[in-house]
Amino acid sequence: MMGSYMYHETNMEYEYEPEVPHYNSTQASQKNDVPQDLSDNRSNHIKTISKVYANVLATKPSSFYEYESFSLFYDEIDDYSLFKKLGSGKYSIVFEAVHHVRDEKVVIKMLKPVKRKKIKREIKILEGLKGGPNIVKLLAVVQIPKDLTALIFEEMVNNEDFKTVYLKLSEEDTQYYLYQLLRALDYCHSNGIMHRDVKPHNLIIDRENRQIRLIDWGLAEFYHPGQEYNVRVASRYFKGPELLVDYNYYDYSLDMWGFGCVFASMLFRREPFFHGSNNQDQLVRIVKVLGSNELNAYLKKYNITLDDQYLQLLGHHSRKSWQRFVNTESEHLVDTAAFDLLESCLKIDHMERISAKEALAHQYFAKVRRRANVEGPSATCTLNDMKTP
Repeated sequence: MMGSYMYHETNMEYEYEPEVPHYNSTQASQKNDVPQDLSDNRSNHIKTISKVYANVLATKPSSFYEYESFSLFYDEIDDYSLFKKLGSGKYSIVFEAVHHVRDEKVVIKMLKPVKRKKIKREIKILEGLKGGPNIVKLLAVVQIPKDLTALIFEEMVNNEDFKTVYLKLSEEDTQYYLYQLLRALDYCHSNGIMHRDVKPHNLIIDRENRQIRLIDWGLAEFYHPGQEYNVRVASRYFKGPELLVDYNYYDYSLDMWGFGCVFASMLFRREPFFHGSNNQDQLVRIVKVLGSNELNAYLKKYNITLDDQYLQLLGHHSRKSWQRFVNTESEHLVDTAAFDLLESCLKIDHMERISAKEALAHQYFAKVRRRANVEGPSATCTLNDMKTP
C-alpha cells in the first residue's frame, strides 16, 4: 500500500541536484541535455524577484532557514520495527514499520549517503512546514549504523500512488485534488520554500478519506530574492522553460509550471503532456504548443542567449489552441474556466504565471469553495484554510 513513497525515486526521469553551485552545461551536453554553450551570456541575464512572498524569509528568524549549522535531534531507533521493504531507489530505501510505544504504523525512508547539508535541508524544510495543509508529515529522524539517516513519515491509511489514478478522476475529484495541491503549494511558498519537483509521482492520495499529500522534499529550497539557483532540479517532463534555458533566477513560479503540467495531463488524459526525449527536445515540445513567439519574447526580455544550434533545433512554431488537445475521453472535464487556469499556469515567462494563492481563488474552483462553505468548518477544505501565515 505504501509503495508510492518510493515510486518517484525509481522513476527514470528523476534528477537529483548536484553538489556544484551552478548547472554544468558541459556535462549536460554530453548527456544530450542542454547545449554546451547555452549559458555563455548567463552573467548578463536580467534578474527577477518573485511577485509573491519575495521577502517572507526576512520576517523569520535565521534559524528557520539556515540548515548547514542545524543540529539534528534523533529519535530512539529501538522504538521502531520494520515490517517490510517497500522499495528502493537511487537515494533511499523505503520500509513500512511500526512505532512500538505509540502502536503506530509509519513509513521509514532510509537515506543513502549524500552530503550532510542535503539531508539537513530536507529535514529543516519538513520541520518548517509541519502542520501545513496536504504536506506529508515528518514524525521523527533516526540515526542508523554506518552513520546513515532515516526519516520517519506518517502513513496514510488507504494510500494510493496519485500517478495510477489521476487520469481516471471525475471532474469533481479533479477539481478537488488540484485545489488541495494548490493549498500545499501556497503554504510552502508563503513560508519561503520552493518544492522544485512537483509531479504526479510526488503525490499520494487516499480517495476513501479524500486526502492528498505532497511528498519528497529532497529538492526543495528556501527562496531568497535575487539568489541564483541550480537549474538541475525537477523531472524532465515537468521542467519549467527557465530551467531548460539555464536561467538561474527562478522562484516559486517554477512549482506552478509543474502544477500546470499535472493539470494539463488530467484535463486532456495525456501523460505526460510535454513528452520530450531529452532536455533539448523537452523545450521543443513546449514551443510546439505555446509557440515560438512566446519563447523569443522571453529570451529577449531577460537577455537569455541560446546558441545557433539550439535555435535551429527549436525551429519556428505557431501557438496551438488548447481545444486541439480535447478528445472524447476528456471533453467532459474542460470548459472556459479550465482553459483559462491552464493558460495562466503554462506561461513560458515565469513572471506571468499565476501564483498558487491566485489560483485558489480562480473561477475553476468555484464549486470546491462553495462546497467547503456548505460543509462548514469541519470540512476537509475551508476558505479559512486559504489564508496564508
